[in-house]
Amino acid sequence: MELFIVILLLVIFAEVSALAAREFTRKRMPAKNSRRKLFVDTSALMDGRILSVAKAGFLGDEVLIPRSVIRELQLLADGSDSEKRTRARFGLDIVNELERVELADVEIYHDEGDRVKVDERLIELAKENHGIIMTNDFNLAKVATAEHIDVININELAQGLRSEYLPGDKLSVKIISAGANPRQGVAYLPDGTMIVVDEAQRYAGKNQFIEIEFVRYLQTAAGKMMFAKLSEQKRIQKEQKAPKKTATGRKYHKKTK
Repeated sequence: MELFIVILLLVIFAEVSALAAREFTRKRMPAKNSRRKLFVDTSALMDGRILSVAKAGFLGDEVLIPRSVIRELQLLADGSDSEKRTRARFGLDIVNELERVELADVEIYHDEGDRVKVDERLIELAKENHGIIMTNDFNLAKVATAEHIDVININELAQGLRSEYLPGDKLSVKIISAGANPRQGVAYLPDGTMIVVDEAQRYAGKNQFIEIEFVRYLQTAAGKMMFAKLSEQKRIQKEQKAPKKTATGRKYHKKTK
């Protein structure tokens, strides 16, 4: 009987401990559907691209700009370094513009950051609020990651969104259809990006791979589009196959023996 009571008490203790641990974890971790607190660094403000991201509606978190960050911008704006002074003033303008963006919840966070450096203060704020840091500072990002703090880097975002192919790059594609203009052909990248290829209309629908060379890249509100031309080798082959002309302008083909 005593053994049964001991076992029962151990089971009850295990259940209570599990419930307590689960409740402790729930309080420490934010809910999945709750918004995170995004603390913005000085470097991200002086970069300025955060404004475009906010206007596009991609900042769904609570964007907080600490007073310590604004104070650092003010010090740089009043400093003797002309380059840093210009960038800091631009960063202050970005702060004012961010507060006017309707699609973003931007707030000046009143913190007391005089006793520590701005980077250390951002680490503290992110830890205390289970937040994340937006920065372009490579060293700050490394420290934050080591402290198990999530980091958003505008440079990484831009790198991920840039075109995979640049002018001068070559690729083999199939011309799917004729283009809107004469002699143009249309192909597509695996991600659905349209490629308009000059002098490629005659390859449309032939299920044949041809080599093209990218000329330029166009990004619009409707999406991205790339323009290309036939590669140099393909153009040489085309010229060699073209019939020659006599002095009177008539075409002739060389007779074979």
